[in-house]
Amino acid sequence: MGLGGVEAFSKEPSDTGAGKAQAIQSRIGELLLKQGVISAPDLRVASNRLREAGGALTTWLVKLCGVAESDLLTVLQEEYHLPVVDPAALDIPPEVIDVLPAVLANKYHIVPVSLSRASLTLAMADPSNLVAINEVKFLTGLDVRAAIAGPTSVERAIERYYDHNINYGDVLSQLGSEEMEVVQTREEVDLKQLEKATEEAPVVKLVNALLTDAIKKRASDIHIEPYEKLLRVRFRIDGVLYEIMQPPATLKNAIISRIKVMASLDIAERRMPQDGRIKVKIGQGREMDLRVSTLPTLFGEKVVLRLLDKGGVQLDLKALGFEPAALAQFEEAILRPYGMILVTGPTGSGKTTTLYSALSELNKITTNISTAEDPVEYNLVGINQLQVHEDIGLSFASALRAFLRQDPDVIMVGEIRDFETAEIAVKSALTGHLVLSTVHTNDAPSTVNRMLNMGIEPFLIASSINLIMAQRLARVVCPGCREPRELPASVLIDLGVPEEQARPVTAYQGRGCVNCGNTGFRGRTALYEVMSMTEALRELILSGASSSELKRQAMQDGMKTLRQSGVEKILEGCTTVEEVMRVTMAD
Repeated sequence: MGLGGVEAFSKEPSDTGAGKAQAIQSRIGELLLKQGVISAPDLRVASNRLREAGGALTTWLVKLCGVAESDLLTVLQEEYHLPVVDPAALDIPPEVIDVLPAVLANKYHIVPVSLSRASLTLAMADPSNLVAINEVKFLTGLDVRAAIAGPTSVERAIERYYDHNINYGDVLSQLGSEEMEVVQTREEVDLKQLEKATEEAPVVKLVNALLTDAIKKRASDIHIEPYEKLLRVRFRIDGVLYEIMQPPATLKNAIISRIKVMASLDIAERRMPQDGRIKVKIGQGREMDLRVSTLPTLFGEKVVLRLLDKGGVQLDLKALGFEPAALAQFEEAILRPYGMILVTGPTGSGKTTTLYSALSELNKITTNISTAEDPVEYNLVGINQLQVHEDIGLSFASALRAFLRQDPDVIMVGEIRDFETAEIAVKSALTGHLVLSTVHTNDAPSTVNRMLNMGIEPFLIASSINLIMAQRLARVVCPGCREPRELPASVLIDLGVPEEQARPVTAYQGRGCVNCGNTGFRGRTALYEVMSMTEALRELILSGASSSELKRQAMQDGMKTLRQSGVEKILEGCTTVEEVMRVTMAD
């Protein structure tokens, strides 16, 4: 159906484009209200956000009000008799995408899906938006045809085709002038000259481009690393580092100083490590915190920025990747009135997210929860969070002592790393408090030995710990380009599956596409090793058993190891053999 068919949807005259748009949005809202798809409060909330941020009314109804996309599509198709498309699943040619500027795609939540001679087909979250159709028609000079698309599909298509294409070459081309090479490599730096360089538009533009690109690509960290003859920028995406660009080495101090200025750090101090924060707004009311850490190296300061997306964190135990039996054990442990739960794993393995999800489950009006963290990564309403400051004497141990005078029910300690903290945590667990914390060990059984090495008596460990859980994060096969892969039984045997149980199976691997940056992976899932403290394990701890003996007993009691958890994820088609072998050790 062409433009003429679309124009029949709205017949209310209006003097201005804005008025016309308002009438259209009101009409589609009234239609959905009349059909019982939405309520009047839903319409008010979505309309208010539409006025603030633009887009499409249907998009905000789905995002803010939990309206089902299937219901929206059914009503829109019945009303307008237009085809339904899924732009996120289509391979749209670049020449079609180039017809429509990104600003219009984001403004109206529309994506061009096909171009035939002088006719352009638009996938629209709101196919009745005449203002959008007329603006595209005026800009392109083409006949515009509308098709219905789900709001989520439109957003994914916009992200795929428009939002990730930052051209660093264009930015760097503006940095080549002699006057920008203001920073000397020797220690004596003209601070006034350096401060001026950080405010130069090209440097600002480059740093902003890096931050924007990292957010679009779902990076968790940005590494800016100076070497003798080059400056390297890498992003950690889904747990793996990728090189993004190499700005001119002569600009390293200007770029690093710009980041230090943004994080309110001392740009004159280049011999000592510094820590700071940057808060950025990324549209639609979302904020992101960037934790900044500088480290003096041989050829200058290395900067690492950790991206903490407050809106993107999912604090739901059921969505973390637990197997049903492991989830039941963990939930049973956190619902006990006292005792200690320890989560272990390397940096970046998702321990904090797991603990926050547990706290969200426990966060009730009847429960007093206090946390001591270094740093506080996410703000949780209803929970008393304390930032540890070792330099002024506010350590984990002193915070724990203060908590015990605050009538707590649940205590979370960011990390147990010394005898004093471990001793107070154990005593708290034995005196009627539920204590959650993290420890850095390789697996769940070896956590007991770590506590013994800190100086905690075996009988205290055996009586205070309810559960120990080790975890790792494995990359998920991209759903947009995954394809089947036959695994012979020998591969499963190498992964630790008993020979009598091993058989050829069908798994999946990613081919690589635009959606996953040609990596074959998009997102991560957690692998868990949950060790409940059974009577048999307590007796072994009291008798001074080794971690291998504890592991054997825990497996007899039903514990699945990290490697076994990974094998299950492979059989589910969630991840790959190579990924499981990368993040877990053989049993």
